[in-house]
Amino acid sequence: MRTAVITIAAGRHAHLLLQQDGLAASTCLPDHYVIVAMADPGIPRLTAGRDPAADVSSLSLLHGRLPLAAARNAGAVRALAVGAELLVFLDVDCVPGPALVQRYAQVAADGALLCGTVAYLPPPPSRGYRLHELDAMATPHSARPAPADGHIVRAGDPRLFWSLSFALTAGTWERIGGFCESYTGYGAEDTDFAMSATSLGVDLWWVGGAPAYHQHHPTHSPPVQHLDDILRNGALYKARWGSWPMQGWLRAFEERGLVAYDAATDSWRKSEVSGPDRR
Repeated sequence: MRTAVITIAAGRHAHLLLQQDGLAASTCLPDHYVIVAMADPGIPRLTAGRDPAADVSSLSLLHGRLPLAAARNAGAVRALAVGAELLVFLDVDCVPGPALVQRYAQVAADGALLCGTVAYLPPPPSRGYRLHELDAMATPHSARPAPADGHIVRAGDPRLFWSLSFALTAGTWERIGGFCESYTGYGAEDTDFAMSATSLGVDLWWVGGAPAYHQHHPTHSPPVQHLDDILRNGALYKARWGSWPMQGWLRAFEERGLVAYDAATDSWRKSEVSGPDRR
């Protein structure tokens, strides 16, 4: 099965290079490696001359926001144009385990949306991460299935789908129709994608033996830096699917006085506060 690995990137150059190194060390090399650079003209030069060879295309910001959904679609279009039969999506901060590409190819089937396990890495030591040490360093995400090698958990909850690492056949991608490009900035576009897949009869499979390792980077919990995006994209998701996504984050924002919930209209709005966090 001709396989393309697709990643989208804006900054995170060190993360991208380690991902490329991880792919080069894979037991099964991808036939094509597509990078969609979002408002980042330095990526073609950064990745040039390294293995696997990177096919880099560029997208501009949309209304000043990262076009995450549109970038994934653009990556898929490029991969399909060169004959990819299996699309493997990895976020830029994810390093593939040696068997990730091979395992996805082994279990791929039309009508299935595949999610490998993703484990989180601590901050890198002073000498940086070493590929052969990642598995021992990483901690699995507690809220998502983590099947053992060789096992698959079928009929997964689409609300738990995440775009960090997933794969699907070209036919399944075309059946779903890609990501909804009305989403811009951070949040909900991946849950929307999984809901679309489920509504079309595509089954979500959690796949053991296809590990990826999420590189550490500073963040906020909850992600207050993405508050506006979460409210905007959450409202779009509500209009499309009838419920609010990311409710854990919305409740955490509410506790901080950043948002308020109106039960009469089932809507969230931004509170009148100064600064990103009242506390």
